[in-house]
Amino acid sequence: MKIKHKISAILLSVIMGGGFLSCKEVLEETPRTAFTIDYFKTSDGLYSAVYTAYAGMRYDFGPQGALILANVGTDEFSFGDQGAATDQTRELGTYNLSPTNGAIGTPWGRNYSNINLCNAVVEFAPSVTLDATSKAKLVGEARYLRALYYLLLVQNFGAVPLDLGSGELKFNATPSCKFNRLGADLLEKNYKAMIDDLIFASENLPDQRPAGEFRLSKVAALHLLSRVYLYRAYSTVKQATDFQNSYDNAKKVIDNKAKYGVDLLQDYGDVHKEGNDYNKEVIFSIERTPLNNIANEVNNPSTDFAEKVNISCNFFVSNYQAVTKGGKAFFPVRVLQYGRPLRQFLPTRWTLDVAFADKFNDSRFMHTFRDTYYVATFYTKGTADYDTYVANMASINLTLGDTAFYLAPTEEIANRMKALTGAAAKKFVVFAPSEMYTNQKRVNNIYPALKKYEAVNRANFQDVSGRPFVVAKLSEVYLLAAEAAMALGKNDEAAQLINILRTRAAYRPNLTTADLNARIAKNQITASAINLDFILDERTRELCGESIRWADLALRGKLIDRTKTKGYNPDVATISNFHYLRPIPQSQLDATCEVNKSQFQNEGYK
Repeated sequence: MKIKHKISAILLSVIMGGGFLSCKEVLEETPRTAFTIDYFKTSDGLYSAVYTAYAGMRYDFGPQGALILANVGTDEFSFGDQGAATDQTRELGTYNLSPTNGAIGTPWGRNYSNINLCNAVVEFAPSVTLDATSKAKLVGEARYLRALYYLLLVQNFGAVPLDLGSGELKFNATPSCKFNRLGADLLEKNYKAMIDDLIFASENLPDQRPAGEFRLSKVAALHLLSRVYLYRAYSTVKQATDFQNSYDNAKKVIDNKAKYGVDLLQDYGDVHKEGNDYNKEVIFSIERTPLNNIANEVNNPSTDFAEKVNISCNFFVSNYQAVTKGGKAFFPVRVLQYGRPLRQFLPTRWTLDVAFADKFNDSRFMHTFRDTYYVATFYTKGTADYDTYVANMASINLTLGDTAFYLAPTEEIANRMKALTGAAAKKFVVFAPSEMYTNQKRVNNIYPALKKYEAVNRANFQDVSGRPFVVAKLSEVYLLAAEAAMALGKNDEAAQLINILRTRAAYRPNLTTADLNARIAKNQITASAINLDFILDERTRELCGESIRWADLALRGKLIDRTKTKGYNPDVATISNFHYLRPIPQSQLDATCEVNKSQFQNEGYK
């Protein structure tokens, strides 16, 4: 690969030495400036390489480029007005995409150095003096991480090199300008490598992860193995047993939850609640350290957002600061809870009105999106600014904690609330769906904001989020099992698996037993409802905004159908079949010494 990416494994800045440490200790270790090959052949070197491979995942989950790649241009999310002003966001949202787009360089430019690290662990571990159990666990971690790094490349670019210059899946320390991407069987090899890695990981990782950190476990490997088998089942290199293997691995988790230390939470709202990040439903997350910008690879925490490694708390936020009443701004300064209104990502009306059509019986909308904003301020109590703010709110009959404005779910509800008069009249502002922003109707730059990533534990409203970023949840295991069951002709079982999630979705605190049972009954589906589109709808309800949607659609062959054909995302107008893959970054093609560079580019791109 590109030279600086191939050998940067020995130059990474977050490299932990020493023994098996807790998460917080690992992230705060003094960085080494370099690895040597001899160092890899020690137990400390193996641990350091694995820790660094964990840390490298921060660039695939949470930063600007990774968020754009995974979410924009899908049926779930388009771009907001500031996203339209950002070339890489707009290009990916409209599929007017060039090989120089900055976001596509996020996985390409980061993943290979970490793959090379994982190759080193696998290659040198047999000769390292270390007890067999610890060694197998380290190799299992490296092989899971290598599989995930490769999956993030394959789902975006198709077949990608396994040979970094020293042979397939071999550690490479010698700079090479070769681009080993050719070969009709390369995609088949990619999937086999991922599956082999994950099978090994599922057999050698611990049964359970530690309670307070996201070290890998068997269940994480089984989850990803089920997903990879499912993706391959839809690909050109599918095998007849793929759906069955996907089903078997997912069911192994579901049928052995106690063994693996995982379970569905009673309340969907608790799964993504800040402060509850290490709950039993979350299988694997990419860890950060709150209020520690150095550990989180943040160069400048107070100004530019482009370098922030987890900016998810700000990218899905609308312009809540622009809302006023009686000439008074509800939020003259930003509020930590609500984030910095960067307005990069905009939920489609399909997401808000169709996928989450039932906001009464199904609680997942209220726990996914913020539709209510409360009077709050970042001003320090006792200052003149604070006193002025409180006085301004009092002049419009509001106090701290009162509802400031509400985004109504339907026109009917909005009109009914606005029509109230006298003592029943609402003191807060109400927006109907028709009064919310879309790129086709640019009124009031306000819309429900994804709130799964809200982060209060930050230094200020521009600061990076220190929360872990969820990669794998138990609820997706149920969805994978259901989809594989459907493909195997077992729609009754698929409905049963999905109904487990829909039963949980009915729950809200303080409901009477009768009310809860009534909502559960309304949420149940039958086998006749099961098809791929329904499962994709259900994946939105359960996993909305969790940086998996583009792959969900592209690898199942549903990207064009669910954006342009069905009209779920009206900002997607120019999409073609070749857009199922991203272009190979131009910087990579420029770096190769091959004469015919264009042979390595994906079809349709120049």
